[in-house]
Amino acid sequence: MTSMLHPVSVGPIVGHTTASSARIWARAHDNADAARTIGVAALFNGDSGISGSARYFRLQREYDRTGTTDFTGLQPGTRYTVRLASLALDHVDPMETSSLDEIAKKLPAADAWLDELGSMPDEHCLASFTTFPEQSGDFSFIFGSCRYPETLWGKKLSDAIFAAIHDRCHSDTLAEADKARFTLMIGDQIYADLLNRHVPIGRADTEEEFRSRYVDAFTTRNMSTLLSSTPTYMILDDHEVEDNWSLSRIKKDPDKRKLFFTAMMFYRSYQWLHSPTTEYGSDALYYHFNYGQYPFFVLDARSKRLRHEESSLSQLLSIGRYKDCRELMENEHHLLGRPKKNPDEDYRSQLDDFCQWLIDTQQAVGDLPKFVVSSSVFSPNTMESAKDDYGKFKDDAWAAFPTTRAQVLQTIVENNVQNVVFLTGDVHCSNCAGMTLERADGSPLPLRLYDITSSAFYWPFPFADGEPEEFVHNSRQENDPFTFTTSQGPITLHYKAGYFCQEDNFTQVNVTASSLQVRYFDKKGKPLSDIALPLN
Repeated sequence: MTSMLHPVSVGPIVGHTTASSARIWARAHDNADAARTIGVAALFNGDSGISGSARYFRLQREYDRTGTTDFTGLQPGTRYTVRLASLALDHVDPMETSSLDEIAKKLPAADAWLDELGSMPDEHCLASFTTFPEQSGDFSFIFGSCRYPETLWGKKLSDAIFAAIHDRCHSDTLAEADKARFTLMIGDQIYADLLNRHVPIGRADTEEEFRSRYVDAFTTRNMSTLLSSTPTYMILDDHEVEDNWSLSRIKKDPDKRKLFFTAMMFYRSYQWLHSPTTEYGSDALYYHFNYGQYPFFVLDARSKRLRHEESSLSQLLSIGRYKDCRELMENEHHLLGRPKKNPDEDYRSQLDDFCQWLIDTQQAVGDLPKFVVSSSVFSPNTMESAKDDYGKFKDDAWAAFPTTRAQVLQTIVENNVQNVVFLTGDVHCSNCAGMTLERADGSPLPLRLYDITSSAFYWPFPFADGEPEEFVHNSRQENDPFTFTTSQGPITLHYKAGYFCQEDNFTQVNVTASSLQVRYFDKKGKPLSDIALPLN
């Protein structure tokens, strides 16, 4: 068996990081003659040289020749670098199921590649990261969503903002507490449908087209620099599949099944694979992680959502069946997948796992903020959804899923879950909403909730959507309450939203024990808004 070392074709990407470990992702070099490709990697401790030996890792065909390697036993709050490459094998045994150990026995010891690894260009093989602390004091992170791809008329524009994000993570001019420790990319990292699902121009529906979307997005200069130097967590939204995707679309159009499975294969390969491994099972795309003692839950608000197509509700409304419209939304619209039909059912939904996480984290960390990542906006609602049930039905956010929203809020109220902070995207109009919960007599519950929306990284069509006037700014003034039942009686959610911004932007959240400082920055890193949210 002969072999040759090559730079990776995509990556490296620094994924899930803890106080003692880091997951590093890469895609193999494009070598059509390779019978199989595997990765080789070595860990460095700062600039002091190699720490430990090199190792091989799998770059799997079923994940489009991508793979990860986990470095463990690291020291908290310590800077490390990794050098990695892909090894092209020109011959392997016919048994495709050969394990990595079996293949490695026929190769030189991994340490034999150290000199060649060290001589490869940094931009094609180097990743760097700082492990998380075991217990954190003040810290900050960055998040955002929606990066429309480069086009003939917008080359380099979609990549510009990631240079500013990198500076907010690594600039020597920033105080240590003001450097973001990780990034969250919360949907529409690619646009499989360049225009929308009804316009076939530029729409991805083959493996080659989906691969092209991811390779083009993740290999631009600024994006690749950020991903190789900063722990990054990702979750999908609709454009990883197609515009306004819901799983119910498969029932209406069987051809969508192949589209969905192709989209999910590439999503898993390029975004999910470097996420945390969870106890929720291999089919789950949602996960949780901690930065020090601060908990984060990343919801999959897209791949399992169930809803009827718009025509169903429109038909009911045309004959005046308003009650049936409400029942349709309450019984058959589920943002996080099918919930339990009864308490004794031997099945746990994403909603069950998320609500249990809320309960467990309140018990574990008290009133520290619980960060909830959702590609869909929790609050504010759109003006259209505030008008009537038909408007809510057409919404693509939590407003269209009252049963899901109610169960989450019931869990928060019944278990006194304090300082739940939703981090959301999707709508191409950043804003910040403070929420209050009130009893039927108008007295407030002593619970604080926030929704911080950050979108878009790059969206060249501001005339198309995302105008501030499209959203409810004050739910009382626009008569847009949301009432749900609890053991304490009916509780109503109200909110006020502000700091709306249509410019391309990202959000940095500085976390202290007493408050959140929310700062919006434009694509060049210029401050747009600065908001203080109290936590006690």
